[in-house]
Amino acid sequence: MEQIVSAGIVDSYFKKLKENLSVDVAIVGGGPSGLVASYYLAKKGFKVALYESKLAPGGGMWGGAMMFNEIIVQKDALHILNELNISYTNYQGDYYTLDSVHATSALIYHATQAGVKIFNCSSIEDVVFQNNRVCGVVLNWASVRREKMHVDPLVIMAKAVVDGTGHDCDIVRTLERKNDVKLNTKTGKVMGEYSLSIDEAERTTVENTKEVYPGLYVSGMASNGVSGGFRMGPIFGGMLLSGEKLAGLIAENLSK
Repeated sequence: MEQIVSAGIVDSYFKKLKENLSVDVAIVGGGPSGLVASYYLAKKGFKVALYESKLAPGGGMWGGAMMFNEIIVQKDALHILNELNISYTNYQGDYYTLDSVHATSALIYHATQAGVKIFNCSSIEDVVFQNNRVCGVVLNWASVRREKMHVDPLVIMAKAVVDGTGHDCDIVRTLERKNDVKLNTKTGKVMGEYSLSIDEAERTTVENTKEVYPGLYVSGMASNGVSGGFRMGPIFGGMLLSGEKLAGLIAENLSK
């Protein structure tokens, strides 16, 4: 029995890893925008892998606001909640409350049901950079990076890479720092995140969701961090809409 259990896990994991050494879309960060984008892309038939450094995807959505596990979503994003069978309650006007654990679980479930392969406890420490284009990611264990161990990584090739790493916008910063590139921003550089302004942030989260360098896209709070947008707090409509927009943009570009 011990041999069956160990062999079954090893064989299954390495089969999954080997089958995803080359993908259509590699999404770095399993927050709400990344999960929504992965769901819509997989539904369209694209091969999608999502890499999350923590045990569970979901980003800051799990904790709600200050560990009150409720979040707010505005009316504009309800069609996504409806499609994913996520329950919500009208609070006031165009604003709705929903249980953050229920919502986050649903995003993960529907993404994997659509065919997304999620690799948790994984860290992307660099990108593959060829012919002035991002064409893959450099993969290692999150614990290896955290402990600063000198262990060489593996490479995942991808037609499109998404930085969904949140406030840190870690992937875009790494590309900029190591390759002295000019980004698709007002300054050509990572502009950094401004302080909290909910209305502005909800608008710019979607507006700044784009391809910032050939092959490299941003979503969610990473999009505001790269392009100089505001922080929004525990309202998640913009995050969901960012993921939806991103999926459409990548699908259109990959289909050309």
